Amino acid sequence: MLEPSAIFLFHKPKGVTVTRDDERGARTVYDVLPAWVREQGWIPVGRLDKDTRGLLLFVRDGKLMDALSRPGAHAKIYEVWVRGRVTQAHAAALESGVQTPLGEMRASDVELKGGVGPKSRVLVTLEEGKNRQIRRLFAAIKDEKGRAMKVLDLKRVRFGPLKLDVPSGQWRWLTSLECAGFRLR
Repeated sequence: MLEPSAIFLFHKPKGVTVTRDDERGARTVYDVLPAWVREQGWIPVGRLDKDTRGLLLFVRDGKLMDALSRPGAHAKIYEVWVRGRVTQAHAAALESGVQTPLGEMRASDVELKGGVGPKSRVLVTLEEGKNRQIRRLFAAIKDEKGRAMKVLDLKRVRFGPLKLDVPSGQWRWLTSLECAGFRLR
């Protein structure tokens, strides 16, 4: 069983890269987190691109990182704001699979949550993450004007049994109960 001190949850802010050192001088997660995170060798589980915010886990054990990030092991849910009106037909296409420049991609689940004006709010579930997958998924479908849909804001709100519950730039240790909720094979 996982010890609570083996993993922590971080709310990655937008504009911060998930890398140890950014050669372009951009702010990294290690610049935002306390110095001991870098000093003790904590590593992120997976990635979020610079423009994506939300739930990111950190561990110190490579085998634990592999178990947590293995494709299909833990669903990840993202709140997505998209330019255009996302319809049930769009959701069905995203779940069935769409062609992207990197080949066919799909979402496990797409839930329409309404919107404001010309923007739609959608919850997208992925079982495995590929580089910029959600952005590529929406770029592969067209809005009512025939334009590729564009992701305006992207936030990971769940990772397996965990829900994002700390403010941007903050972190917390997992509880024993949360650690017990992970399937590790």
